Amino acid sequence: MTSTDKKVRSVPDVECVVDHAQAGLRVLEGRWKLVIVYHLFRHPVLRFSELEKLIPGVTQKMLIQQLRALEADGVVARTAHPVVPPRVEYRLTEDGLGLRRAISALDQWTRSRSQPGL
Repeated sequence: MTSTDKKVRSVPDVECVVDHAQAGLRVLEGRWKLVIVYHLFRHPVLRFSELEKLIPGVTQKMLIQQLRALEADGVVARTAHPVVPPRVEYRLTEDGLGLRRAISALDQWTRSRSQPGL
């Protein structure tokens, strides 16, 4: 195998890594998704009203949209209890819980940078 063969073989791997990283980051795109996931790490089950209180500045409409997107991506599970008044709870799925290491690594990387304002 020549050095050219090695380079040709490594390019698809890099592209694959980039594609997967972009797909993963798309799941957390949005102003509130990472904040929602953070609170669900701290509190395994939260009602909609509790999330709303924990995230000052988020509108009901935006919180609903972000939760629906996280649910569609398999990160958050929604449980609606058939009671009056309605009770809806949210928790992280196994995939959602799997984000802990990735978010922790991103946190460590951000803290290690010596740029002001981070």
